[in-house]
Amino acid sequence: MSHKQDSGGPPKGVSRRGFMRGVGLGGGALGVVNQGAQAEPQAAAAGRTAGPGPAPITLQINGKPYNLTVEPRVTLLDALRNHLNMTGAKQVCDRGNCGACTVIMAGKAVYACSILAIDAQGKEIQTIEGLSEGGKLHPVSAAFVRHDAQQCGYCTPGFVMAAKAFIDKNPNPTIEQVETGLGGNLCRCGTYVGVRQAVVEAAKAMKGGQRA
Repeated sequence: MSHKQDSGGPPKGVSRRGFMRGVGLGGGALGVVNQGAQAEPQAAAAGRTAGPGPAPITLQINGKPYNLTVEPRVTLLDALRNHLNMTGAKQVCDRGNCGACTVIMAGKAVYACSILAIDAQGKEIQTIEGLSEGGKLHPVSAAFVRHDAQQCGYCTPGFVMAAKAFIDKNPNPTIEQVETGLGGNLCRCGTYVGVRQAVVEAAKAMKGGQRA
C-alpha cells in the first residue's frame, strides 16, 4: 500500500536538508523586514518630541502679571495650580462638565480646564484667591458661609466665582434665575438650596454688583 507524500514536506526533487535551509533563510529575511519596520518608530521615539516646546507667556491674574513658561498644551487650570500655586480652582472632571474649576476671564465665568493657558494671555483673569480684600471675605463668600452652602467645600470656589460673574450681570436675581444661571456647576453634597439663597443675599449686599 502506497503512502501519499506529506503536504508539509519538501517538494519532489529537493532534499529535506535543503528544504529546511531555505525555510530558515526565508524566516531570517522576514525577521529582518519586521525588525526594520519596528526600528523606524523606535528611532523616532528616541529623537526629538514632535510639536513645539515650552513657550514664555504672561497671564494677568487678580490684577497682577505673572510670567511663566509652559508647553502650548497646558491648560489655564494646570497653569494656575501647578505653576502658580493658585489651587482654589479644583480639577475634578477635567472635561468642562462640573464647574469646579470656574474662574472669571474677561468678565465671563469660564471652565479653566477647557482653556489653554497660552490663549488666556491679554485677558483679565480673576480667581477665588483675588476676591477677598484686606482679609475680609467677599459678599458672595460670606453669604455661602451664612447659608451653609459649602459643606465639603470642594466645589465651593467654582460656585463662588460663577456666582460672582452671574451677579455682575444680574444684580437683582430671583431664586429661579440663580438656579438657571448656575446650572453649569455641580455639587455632590446637594447644597443647591443654600447656594441659591446665598447668591440672592450676596447680590443685595453687593448693591448691584458694584464691588469687584
